[in-house]
Amino acid sequence: MALAHFFKGQVVRSIARFKNASNVLVDPTAVTCEVKNPSGTETTYTYGTDAELSKSSTGVYILVIDTTDYSGEWRVRWRGTGTNQADIDGNFYVYSLYEGEKQYGG
Repeated sequence: MALAHFFKGQVVRSIARFKNASNVLVDPTAVTCEVKNPSGTETTYTYGTDAELSKSSTGVYILVIDTTDYSGEWRVRWRGTGTNQADIDGNFYVYSLYEGEKQYGG
């Protein structure tokens, strides 16, 4: 999977799809998403508690991440616990405007 790229200040939507052994979308008992920003600060979001984490449909959850404050590599870890347990890891890179101009010739 290719590393997704964004510019600083863009809203990033991380999407998790939880599936069972039959490849059918299912809801875990509880869903959290841990986000580690480039400074190393980790924040945990909990479905049903934090407005940034919502459910789109059965087994599909979306976390809205504000990248205004940090450029660099971000890491995301989704966790489903209880029934239908799963861990889903991902990451993405955020460029400052200056880095993007150098990288993309803008």
